[in-house]
Amino acid sequence: MKSARTEYLRPAAAEDVPALLELRAEAERWLRTKGTDQWSDAETGERAIAKWRASIDEGRAWVVVGEGGKVLATVSRGPVDRDFWTDTDRPESALYLYKLMVAREASGRHLGTRVIDWMSRLAELEGRTWVRIDTWRTNTGLHAYYERLGFKHVRTEAPSHRRSGWLAQRPAGELAMPHDLLSVCPAQRQYGDAAARVELPVQKG
Repeated sequence: MKSARTEYLRPAAAEDVPALLELRAEAERWLRTKGTDQWSDAETGERAIAKWRASIDEGRAWVVVGEGGKVLATVSRGPVDRDFWTDTDRPESALYLYKLMVAREASGRHLGTRVIDWMSRLAELEGRTWVRIDTWRTNTGLHAYYERLGFKHVRTEAPSHRRSGWLAQRPAGELAMPHDLLSVCPAQRQYGDAAARVELPVQKG
């Protein structure tokens, strides 16, 4: 018999910053063991804290919480990155997904996939066409992961001052795990009908 899921999604809060920084540090350590130079420029100290706080204050960051309130994953949305996406791409047609990280202890729960599915539902509810990502150009394993989840490579951009630039997108509303959706903190608002509703944190601005 399949055990009930206990993790849920909620907006990130200021008190989550230490846990978010640890998620980032853990991801850096794990990536090094995989032979990729992604995130080799460690984000630490006040600069990293300020970036997380800005995302939280603007309503752009969420966390997945497990038993005991432990932060198991995080994701953020953000504005279009003009180093990569142009007017020809109709940037307003997409939700831009950033900073998807999952704790190693939660490996095997498909949290990354389920978070992306939730963002996909959010994009559809907002009337967008795509969920878009940009990833480290040399991390071919990550490219393959996203492609397995239905993302299609659009192109690769290589500005000299950036190491990301592998661009991909997936249709809004498309779900990889439709029968295992993340629940959302019940205090949040609900939108849509009972068959396909998604509970959304209110984004400021």
